[in-house]
Amino acid sequence: MKAAVLESPGVLTWTDVPEPKPVGDRSVLVRVGGVGVCGSDVLRFGRGKAYHYPLVLGHEFSAVVEEVPADSRFSPGDRVAVFPLLADPADPMTQIGEYTVSSGYDYYGSRRDGAMAELLHVPEANLVPVGRQVPLVHAAMVEPAAVALHAMLKFRLPAHATALVIGAGPIGALAAQWLRILGASEVYVADVDERKLAVMAELGFPVVDASDGDTVETVRELTSGRGVDCTVEASGLPDSLLQAITAAAPLGQVMLLGDLSGDLTVPRALVSSVLRRELRLYGTWNSKITPAGRSEWDMVVRHLGRDLQVAPLISHTPTLEEAPGTFQDMLERRTWYNKVVFAVAQEARDELAWPGVVGGAR
Repeated sequence: MKAAVLESPGVLTWTDVPEPKPVGDRSVLVRVGGVGVCGSDVLRFGRGKAYHYPLVLGHEFSAVVEEVPADSRFSPGDRVAVFPLLADPADPMTQIGEYTVSSGYDYYGSRRDGAMAELLHVPEANLVPVGRQVPLVHAAMVEPAAVALHAMLKFRLPAHATALVIGAGPIGALAAQWLRILGASEVYVADVDERKLAVMAELGFPVVDASDGDTVETVRELTSGRGVDCTVEASGLPDSLLQAITAAAPLGQVMLLGDLSGDLTVPRALVSSVLRRELRLYGTWNSKITPAGRSEWDMVVRHLGRDLQVAPLISHTPTLEEAPGTFQDMLERRTWYNKVVFAVAQEARDELAWPGVVGGAR
């Protein structure tokens, strides 16, 4: 079979690789449907952040079931989204369903070869069914949508809640949609990229152009000087975290969703302000696939294509054979992109012709 293999930093090749081997308990062979590019994939490709080389990237993916073990709840041809973490069953956190804060786990696309390949073996417990009406490139967005949902569920939204999301990339865009779904009355989205702001405006969000004035002052003007009940830092920029803290109203809540790109010094006066406003600061990591059937992943699948829209976020859908050039373009910012999802399986490529499957490059 073929895969896009990261041979060394900056060197990605489309090449033949051995067939995948069974993984864990009740391994299921799947054909990869669509696989998204996460910001962490770009860092592994171009900034030497991979655990090892060679490595097949890809942890945000959908698939079509090929072969199943006896008495499986799945059948060949079923469509699934795939939870990428392989938990250590002996870890105490695993035993209470908190896989992502356990230790000793394995992970597709980072610690082990991932989904930028034609075939993969996956434990049955890591599969979440999706309907046949869901395009495979949309189903590949379940993972980032679950990451955003996991974070937003930590908030205790007051009545008539207001919120600010800083960063209109895919994770920020998904977080803003979840806040609206979960009951926030008004969700402002700030960014410096006018094209990403245009996407959010099309989705019905009031936007703040962070390149044209002070984001915090703009938000205070929009909220009659009060600030917002919930702020989300989704850009990964240190200064944006300071803005998120500053923009919070008394008794507000601040979510660290972006993985910061640099160190941060918090001014003493701002720390004092956090104390006096009695702010709550949340950390978040990954998502939960437990309890089975009622997990965050199941909730994503339920809302996908209804009040959770992913098509407007998808700007590019290349084939996996185009991965080397696509990653180089993304690293060097030779083209504008929002969310890149490789259409791997033939079904995924065929579905690109369906109305409304992708937002298109802007």
